[in-house]
Amino acid sequence: MKKIVLSAVTIATLTMSGLQADSTSDIAEMKAMMKQMSQRLAKLETENKHLKASKKTEHKKAKSKKYVSAKKKKSISLAESVEKTSQQHITIIDQKSPDFLLGKQTHINMKFVPEDASNMWFKAGVRIQGTLESLSKNYNDPTKVDTKIADAYLRRVRLEVAAGFGENASFVMDIRNDKSNYGIENAEGTFNVGDAYLKIKKPFGDSLVNFKLYRAKIDISRTETVKSARVINYDRPYVADYAAQFISFNRRGANVQMYGNWNKKIHYQIAAGSASSPDKALDAAGVKGSKANVDLEKQSYFYGGKVVLSPFDGWEETLKTETYFGVGKHFSVGAGYWVVPELKGNAEVGSNVSNFDLNRKLLNLEASMHYGGLFLQGEYFKFDDVVKKWDISGDVETGKSDGWYVTGEYVFPEFNYIAPYFRYESWDRFSDEEDYDVTSKTVGINWYLRGNTTKVGFLYQKDEFGKNTGDRTDDIFRVTSQWFF
Repeated sequence: MKKIVLSAVTIATLTMSGLQADSTSDIAEMKAMMKQMSQRLAKLETENKHLKASKKTEHKKAKSKKYVSAKKKKSISLAESVEKTSQQHITIIDQKSPDFLLGKQTHINMKFVPEDASNMWFKAGVRIQGTLESLSKNYNDPTKVDTKIADAYLRRVRLEVAAGFGENASFVMDIRNDKSNYGIENAEGTFNVGDAYLKIKKPFGDSLVNFKLYRAKIDISRTETVKSARVINYDRPYVADYAAQFISFNRRGANVQMYGNWNKKIHYQIAAGSASSPDKALDAAGVKGSKANVDLEKQSYFYGGKVVLSPFDGWEETLKTETYFGVGKHFSVGAGYWVVPELKGNAEVGSNVSNFDLNRKLLNLEASMHYGGLFLQGEYFKFDDVVKKWDISGDVETGKSDGWYVTGEYVFPEFNYIAPYFRYESWDRFSDEEDYDVTSKTVGINWYLRGNTTKVGFLYQKDEFGKNTGDRTDDIFRVTSQWFF
């Protein structure tokens, strides 16, 4: 633009010079120079226009490219943020799970973590177990009528929630309705609270000391302590279920407990709390105390504890379960001892009133292992101060009881995680006299379609009851299923 202005000044100067020229040749020469300068000026103006247009176009392109690049970066950043958020703040898939026919197993509950408080969280989930059953009761006494009942019921229905309050504290609770539509009662709507406890984890920064308060399981039995979603047979052994009511209500009466582990080698639990009432335990004949009108005069707290050892390096158990899906290995042995020092009162059955003064004791021994697809587990129970019979007049007779079971499973990953299993149980309900025996034999097969998240199974169970515990043989066929989220 500067050059164009200078050229215009030059033309004006030359014009003035041309007016003062007094020769024809000079005028002609001046006209030629003016024409040449005019052409040069026009050319410069054209070039200048092209230059401006070119710069404008390049500026637009650069601006557009920068906008697209920024938009692309923003899009990528947003996608990464969403992916990061989904990975860090909402989780459900168990990434350590094998790949089953229907995909990886999920965690039992979905976990939500807020963006503004990563050390807090909330878990929620549902679980349902369904059963189709055929039960035949065949009595040895010819005066009794044999029965055969086909039934369909919900073995367990659970709504589970949990919440974390920082690094050290969390709360767990579930609402349940077990055996809905079961048997002739066909009950519905009997929901109640299962677990409901506050967990204080590593308050001193060490795995040796942790606490649970309120309604948390005490470890009176390994199979009873394992979460029911992870057992190989939905119905646990009779002797283990008896132990679950012998010391504390459904092994989780209100209590305070301390627990922990040392390098996963030594696990322990000690606890004290609400003792089970006599009406929650069977007498030796298999009659529930709830059928008697029990009046307690004295009841103490229960107390006790358990120790579990994993003596071999590399064989430590990190999660208590019965389903391993052919992954890893573990070996453990344990012993527990639980006491209710005093239960005193009377029980009324019809016109009979019996008196009892009980000092209940429970010894539990356990051993379990798995290696690849093989899983084996066994437990022994010994009970002191078992009531022989509630329906008497006067002081009840008490004695000892003992029983054991062994169970095992083999998982075939190469056949889509089909897993045959067995269980054998022997229980003497009243050791001081004969014909109080119960024997149970079970064979079955589970198919883990998505681990424990989705599985189906089939089993046959044969139970033999002694003369004083029912005097019959039961044949049971069950088709089972489970789904949780």
